[in-house]
Amino acid sequence: MSLPQDLLDILVCPKCKGELEYRTEPKEELVCHNCRLIYAVEDDIPIMLIDEAKPF
Repeated sequence: MSLPQDLLDILVCPKCKGELEYRTEPKEELVCHNCRLIYAVEDDIPIMLIDEAKPF
């Protein structure tokens, strides 16, 4: 499954409040290019904790 568009429209990076890119391949994740962080999506739930984000 994927995240609904109305949810994606309101989600922002919790660190900088910038736009997020939604990726579904190779795994579901939300990417902030400003902070260079990747937020995981597990069981269709975005994990929007800064401490849980992975840098890239």
